[in-house]
This record gives sequence, structure tokens and C-alpha cells, in this order.
Amino acid sequence: MSLFKRSVTEGLGTFWLVLGGCGSAVLAAAFPAVGIGLLGVSLAFGLTVLTMAAAIGHISGCHLNPAVTVGLVVGGRFPAKELPVYIIAQVIGGVVAAALLYMIASGKPGFELASGLAANGYGEHSPGGYSLAAGFVSELVMTAMFLVIILGATDPRAPKGLAPIAIGLALTLIHLISIPVTNTSVNPARSTGPALIVGGWAIQQLWLFWLAPLLGAAIGGFIYGWLGKEPPA
Repeated sequence: MSLFKRSVTEGLGTFWLVLGGCGSAVLAAAFPAVGIGLLGVSLAFGLTVLTMAAAIGHISGCHLNPAVTVGLVVGGRFPAKELPVYIIAQVIGGVVAAALLYMIASGKPGFELASGLAANGYGEHSPGGYSLAAGFVSELVMTAMFLVIILGATDPRAPKGLAPIAIGLALTLIHLISIPVTNTSVNPARSTGPALIVGGWAIQQLWLFWLAPLLGAAIGGFIYGWLGKEPPA
């Protein structure tokens, strides 16, 4: 499969992740009487990955996340020369999804962009008021563990056919843990889309949601690369 087709597929998959995950937070989390809440939003993010893994995993690998692509490069599962193209496609997909979500959300009377459009933040923009340091550590550790799970679940020695479920549930668990801290990123493309629409504070704090996930992914890729390496016979 050509790099162009694979990158377009990554853009489409990331579009679905941001639309499904952030869309559930913006449109359904607190909907009167039947709001899905933190649990529902967490599950929605997991379901976006699970469904896309089944739909496009055989085409592009279903990274949907610059941090995942970086972790796969460090773990020896993806060629570094293709990294920039994948990241650009993922960010474009995230931005398009955020723009579409804004168009839908703004169709409701009383909608205010200041509510954040599910943007990630720390300090006064953290859902639970968590500090920059807490947000950084949370994003770094959650992304590192996410990469360990991804690399382990997709290892040729792992049980066949279970990777999408394991990875989707891992992302669900990550959101259950860290939504109160940063609104959960672990994905720079997911963070960039809403931040560009919201502007202001969201763009000012966006650096954290690139630095911590990318660093965490590299750590996770290195850890599994070492753990999973078989000694020579």
C-alpha cells in the first residue's frame, strides 16, 4: 500500500477518534437526563480506536496518534522516514474533526466556545484543577503505558485477533484515570484540533500535550523494545 493511501487512512482514522471521543464529551457528556458522563466519554474514546483498528488496521496500522507513531519508531516497528507524513495526516484529521464538531455544537442555542470544546489543559483549565507538573506526569506515564500495551498486543507472539480490544480498552482505562487531570490527551493530534478552534489558553498550553505524550511514547517504545527482545539462541 502506498504511503499516500496509508497517510490518508491515518487522517480518516484520527478524524473519527477526535469526532467520536471529543464529540461525546461536548455533545453527550452532560446532556439533560441521559448524559453519558466521564464513563461514557472514556468508553467512546476506546470505541473509536477499537472500531478503526478493525476497519483500517490492515491498511495503515491504525496509529491515529503522533505519539503512537513515535513509539512504534522507537520500538522498531515503523520506519522513521515515514514518521513526518503520518504525523501531518493525523493532525489534519484531528483539526477537521474539531472544526466539524464546532459547527455541530454551535447549532445549539447557548453554546459557548469558552467551554473548551474538550480541549486539554492544566491549572485552571484542568477539569479537576490539577497543576502543570501533575498534568505532565499523568500524560507522560499514561502514554508510556499505552505504548507498552500497543506493542505487546501487536507482538507476533501475542494472542491473535485481540489487539483491537486490548488497545481500545487500554485507552478507555487511560481516560477513566486521567480525564479529571488534563481532560486526557495522550495524543497530540487529538489535542491540536480543539486547541486551534478554541484558541487563547488552549494554544498556550498545547505544548504540554505534544511534549509529554511524545516523550512518554518514546519511553514506552524503548521499554517494550527491551522487554520483548528475545535473547539470541
